[in-house]
Amino acid sequence: MKAAVVRQTPDGYVDIKDVTLRPIKNGEALVKVEYCGLCHTDLHVANGDFGDQPGRIIGHEGVGRVIQVADDVDSLKVGDRVSIAWFFSGCGHCEYCLTGRETLCRNVLNAGFTADGAMAEEVIVKANYAVKVPEELDPVEATSLTCAGVTMYKALKVGQTKPGQWVEIVGAGGLGNLGVQFASHVFGANVVAIARGKNLEEAKKVGANVGLDYRDENLDEEVRAKTDGGAHVSVITAVTPVAFNQAINALRPDGHLVAVALPQGNMDLSIAKTVLDGIHVEGSLVGTREDLKETFQFGAEGKVKPIVQTRKLSEINDIIDEMKNGKIVGRMVVDFTK
Repeated sequence: MKAAVVRQTPDGYVDIKDVTLRPIKNGEALVKVEYCGLCHTDLHVANGDFGDQPGRIIGHEGVGRVIQVADDVDSLKVGDRVSIAWFFSGCGHCEYCLTGRETLCRNVLNAGFTADGAMAEEVIVKANYAVKVPEELDPVEATSLTCAGVTMYKALKVGQTKPGQWVEIVGAGGLGNLGVQFASHVFGANVVAIARGKNLEEAKKVGANVGLDYRDENLDEEVRAKTDGGAHVSVITAVTPVAFNQAINALRPDGHLVAVALPQGNMDLSIAKTVLDGIHVEGSLVGTREDLKETFQFGAEGKVKPIVQTRKLSEINDIIDEMKNGKIVGRMVVDFTK
């Protein structure tokens, strides 16, 4: 089968190779991939930013049909449409797995990083961790919900978002656009989108009440003015430390900063503001299986609609270049059905 694999000397790109999968084992299923989106995390893996993974098949925004199950599997059957997400599996018995925080498991496997992923014609999954995709949900759109969608849904949960509050979404690309939609259409919040160009225009179209250019001077003051005192919740998807610093200053007392993006470096954090304003600083890592199930349902109901475009596997390094140069609005999805 054809698959996109990390190069022996990781350089940010991948090679398309013929790969033979091993036979499935107990607890596993074989999935014929239909579509797989390309995420910025895939670029980090291809570049060795999280540690070198030469030969690893990338991809954690996968959707496909089950074509084989192990004899002991009863959670899936042949023909089921399932997802292949970043949270590939946990140990199942630690304090995090047992208390609804399974993505924090210290023995977690991540698709496309520590386990072979879905940017391939076929992929082996652990059956109990492959979340089913509703038949009424467009499978191309489901790819983005598998990662970007569930990540933003979970982040808004972590920020304790409530109806009528002001949510600041910093960065309105593939992640941020869905964040705007979830905040507006699912949580019933008001939204300030921080972006520029086409991303800012799209954010306004899908539910942002206010749009501000991240290059504006005194951005934190503008946010406080537009929200009558500051954002209740700020979710950061922009891959730059300065975005975190601006967002902290744009929060109102008892506000929540939810970190999603992973830029290199540190954020400045005023101890006085944090203490005197009761600021909450939280990290949010993708979502659990239950979070993903809920995310798919919102997609099936039409409350969120990812911006997606299909491409060929042969174009994957071109897509990587486009992503690096900020030329993509929404998500590029590799089509394995043709």
